Amino acid sequence: MSFPQFAFNNIRRNGRAYIAFFLSSVFMVMIFFAYAVFIYHPYVKELPMGDTTATGMQVASIIVYVFAFFFVMYSISAFLKSRNKEFGILTILGAEPAQIRRLVILENMLIGCLSIIAGIGGGMLLSKLFLMLTTRFIGMDDLPFYFPIKAILITIGAFLLLFFCISLFTLVFIGNKRTLELLTGTNKPKKEPKASWFFSLLGFALLTVGFVVLRSGLNGGTIMLAAVTGIAGTYFFYSQLSVLIIRLLKRNRKTVWHGTRLLWISEMSYKMKDNARMLFMVTVVIAIASMSAVVILSLDQENREQFTNNDFPVKYNVYTPSDQMDMSTIDSRLEAAGLDYQQVYLEYFWSDADQSAVSVMPLSHYNRFNTILGKKTFQLDSGSALFVDSRNEKDQDQIDRNRFRNYAEGDTLTLNLEAGSMQATVTATDVETRFATLIYSTAVVVLPDEKFEEITQQIQGNRLSGKVLYQIPAWGHAVPDRHSSEAMVSDQLLSSADTIRSDNVSSDENYSGFLTTRYGDFERYRQGTALFTFLGIFIGLIFSISSASFLYFRLHTDLEADGKMVHSLSKMGLSFDEMKRSSTVQIAILFFLPIGVAIIETLVVVKPFLTEFGITNYTVPVLTVFGAFLLAQTFYFFVIRSRYISSLRKMMV
Repeated sequence: MSFPQFAFNNIRRNGRAYIAFFLSSVFMVMIFFAYAVFIYHPYVKELPMGDTTATGMQVASIIVYVFAFFFVMYSISAFLKSRNKEFGILTILGAEPAQIRRLVILENMLIGCLSIIAGIGGGMLLSKLFLMLTTRFIGMDDLPFYFPIKAILITIGAFLLLFFCISLFTLVFIGNKRTLELLTGTNKPKKEPKASWFFSLLGFALLTVGFVVLRSGLNGGTIMLAAVTGIAGTYFFYSQLSVLIIRLLKRNRKTVWHGTRLLWISEMSYKMKDNARMLFMVTVVIAIASMSAVVILSLDQENREQFTNNDFPVKYNVYTPSDQMDMSTIDSRLEAAGLDYQQVYLEYFWSDADQSAVSVMPLSHYNRFNTILGKKTFQLDSGSALFVDSRNEKDQDQIDRNRFRNYAEGDTLTLNLEAGSMQATVTATDVETRFATLIYSTAVVVLPDEKFEEITQQIQGNRLSGKVLYQIPAWGHAVPDRHSSEAMVSDQLLSSADTIRSDNVSSDENYSGFLTTRYGDFERYRQGTALFTFLGIFIGLIFSISSASFLYFRLHTDLEADGKMVHSLSKMGLSFDEMKRSSTVQIAILFFLPIGVAIIETLVVVKPFLTEFGITNYTVPVLTVFGAFLLAQTFYFFVIRSRYISSLRKMMV
């Protein structure tokens, strides 16, 4: 038997241990290759969003590659630890340390080559589907299939380098251990795990500091401090605090000495200590993936809500408005498409009332706006004013952020103007939340037209602003597809934006109007979030599969020691059901504790982040992300539990 054949047989005979590692490696190669197929597609640069999408995929492929490096290195170190006894026997039989190192390198490179071949093969089969999914998800034109020679060569080169470098690193793990040390390996009796009160309390304090810092306000310093304390606190939670809690729990005999609790609680103290680094790593990986996914899905949900809440699909924003506005280009486009529409013009300027920022607009514009929306109109006498609160009364956070004096009927309002202050009596109040997004104002003061005209004669022209709004009933509020009337007319209007701007040239060269459409804003924002959502799904899949693989490696490494203990206990009377129950609890804790901790950390982190974006309702994104992770983790749990218990059962008397 040649040396390569010997290495190949070793892999084949350890297939049960290598299978999860092999499949995870294949999946990583496949995702990396799929990204490369898109990045180097000859037609990508010709597409809108093509360069941006390619750049995003390059970043994602780097993340996959870096993660693959640490994943493979951790996996191989776990395998080597479980094979110490095998290396000890080879040493007794006369194998030199150099031959063992060569054997390990050869095995790693064989698995690496098989993973690369399988990954690229799977990627080739799915590349057409991947290209179609990418373009449809992001909203781009379909890309034709091509033979990706450049993507194949880059994938082969990158992963051959990765597996070779890690193979060299593994020599450090083997070291120059003595034969007796190799033979005893994991059979050495373990000392009872101990935990430090100091480091346990330090871990708790670090987690508390991270929580408090995030609540004190977001900036670069607080985010960095929260990240460092959160990550360090998570490590001490697994390595110290969890072990300390189990030790304290074991002292309560009334609780612990019941059924199989003594068995699994005693075992968990060893498993938590042994697997602290792995549990820490899985928690951080899931937490980062969950935080990213929740933020992206929340932003996408907010974008959709803004679309459905927008009653005016076409808007022309005017700076320094002139007496003669020419909207004939927009009107002709809408009429050519056979659409009925209503138009309203809002003119306003910024001022302050009793040190609170307000917008001021004439009554006729406000009444026209209300008429289109089917709301009541108002009458004002000279010297009176209407106060409009545009905050959403259901959004307490928005109200807290935008506090000002909320005038009631009968109050006297003082406007601070360039020519001096002006007082008016508030004779009516109203609430109009649309102004928060239409003119970006949280409070509006409406004055009689004559009074508004008199004031605008005294202020500088560039302080005036205006919005020409179009309401088009036929378009409704549902999010349209790319072939809808709204999408096509929106594209036509945006392509005529320069013509519309030239028809309404401003007297001030530094300011000019611009056209926006509801669909155009929605689609531009959606394409940005869709790209990150699409990339995040695949990276999240890798993280999810890899975290399950980490747990599988640890369970497989401990299987021999666990089997001997179960064998001894079965001689004393441990039944199969009791062993199954005890093992299920232990595996469940290892599987679901990291995701539980990751969920808590995600909820703590995303709330202040999303609040900064004005997003307070993120229930659906949170449930979607955590539901997906829990579903995937539950599937892995049942598969691995079944194999683990089946292996232990064979060792029972």
